[in-house]
Amino acid sequence: MKRRTLAALALGTLALAGASLPALAQTKTLKVVAHADVKILDPTFTTAYISRNFGYMVYDTLFAQDASGKPQPQMVDKYTTSKDGKQWSFTLRPGLKFSDGSPVTSADVVASLQRWGARDSLGRAMGNAGAVWKAVDAGNFTLTLDEPFGMVLDALAKPSGFPPVILPERLAKMPATSPLPEVLGSGPFIFKRDEWVPGNKAVFVRNPNYVARSEPPSGLSGSKKSHFDRVEWLYLPDANSAIAALKRGEVDIIEQVPPDYIAPLRTDPNIKVAASGNWQGFLVLNHMYPPFNNAKARQALLMATNQEKFTAGMGYPLDMRITYCATYFICGGPNETAAGAEPYRKPDIAKAKALLAESGYKGEKVVLLVPTDVTYLNAEALVAAQTMRSIGMNVDMQNSDWASIGARRAKKDAPDAGGWNIYVTVAGEFDVNSPITNAYLSAACGNSLPGWPCDKPLDELRTAWIKETNPSKRRELLDAFQKRAYEAVPYVSAGQYSAAYAARSSLKGLDKLWAGMPVVWALDK
Repeated sequence: MKRRTLAALALGTLALAGASLPALAQTKTLKVVAHADVKILDPTFTTAYISRNFGYMVYDTLFAQDASGKPQPQMVDKYTTSKDGKQWSFTLRPGLKFSDGSPVTSADVVASLQRWGARDSLGRAMGNAGAVWKAVDAGNFTLTLDEPFGMVLDALAKPSGFPPVILPERLAKMPATSPLPEVLGSGPFIFKRDEWVPGNKAVFVRNPNYVARSEPPSGLSGSKKSHFDRVEWLYLPDANSAIAALKRGEVDIIEQVPPDYIAPLRTDPNIKVAASGNWQGFLVLNHMYPPFNNAKARQALLMATNQEKFTAGMGYPLDMRITYCATYFICGGPNETAAGAEPYRKPDIAKAKALLAESGYKGEKVVLLVPTDVTYLNAEALVAAQTMRSIGMNVDMQNSDWASIGARRAKKDAPDAGGWNIYVTVAGEFDVNSPITNAYLSAACGNSLPGWPCDKPLDELRTAWIKETNPSKRRELLDAFQKRAYEAVPYVSAGQYSAAYAARSSLKGLDKLWAGMPVVWALDK
């Protein structure tokens, strides 16, 4: 009887354990060390990459680029265009819903695109072509143009900068002067605001109302149905802590590995390290105040810049950086050109000093914003300071965390009154590779970009390039555009390199990670 009692107890215990197994299996979590702390939850308000990545977690777009860079329908089911390219009709996929269960309608789409078109460079270019969006009924909408615009689908599939995410109409119509107060999208995840700990953690759970496409994930297109019930973004600014957590299996992936850790992680069989797209370093100059309100001072800094010193100083290994990249776009990309680069191919300190003297510079302080919490940006800033001092600039290095610099760079105050003269940043290939997607090259006078570059001839050449449909003439305009960019110097390129991610080798789908974009829905354990 004792044996029977013990057997019954054992079976009961197993039954209880078995009953709890499905509950345990239901919580499948991916832990990601994000490259920055997410503070602004509105990808229509800022071009910060962490906010863009947040947008792709909770929102969806009408079109999306696949792994080859070709626009593919995403929320759109079908579309047509007239022979002259001025009339477009679109139909939404049936059953699309926001995460609260409310249907996605054409009114939501139109309001979202109107909000996006007022801020984004491609959206404004479409507006200059006379773009008018109109809802026909709940599932159909149209685009009417005064003149053909050859980049309609490219614009609707724009992956970065201001991606054209679809919001509920009531949110899309709110003033764009401050971030949206609410997060409500139709994307693969729901943001758990109740678990958000700024400076520590952001949590997402699978959206039960997400309607996935039938195609497999490719780039940002296809199904975004997640293999995970829960995704945690962890902010670990201390690189040693992040690397140790990855090695112990406490986190699954580090979005951007500090360059100094790439080589040692490559020797660990439990870790996979791989490139995550092409990037360019930026020295962003304030065109409102001396010395960089004078083109000769900007040319002087460009003349003194040694790209190899920047990318090597940032810590990237030789196989992940380019010694010199002549184009303002991406070396190896479709718009690579050396037009106008010849005078700057080799740094010339003597010529740089002469240009600086011609600009009228008299030794005034030049305020350089130095990020303290992002290692590669800190290194980029240190090399920038060294470069400026080499030509006689009086550099005032002001240290703060990256989030604070993000806020300060928007100020138009004079440098000695809380403003700035120069800060460093980096941009992924999506925000570099053409005259229209590269914001600092496409900035017209009166723009809201920090630094406020303004050059009418450059803007006119950009407009001509957008409108031109003949490939050979378009190439000529591209070269003319870059030649003018080397004269006006909207910003200084600090060179091209490849960033890297690191992940547990057991993580599946890593081959689907795309150019640094957060396609976590393609991953699995």
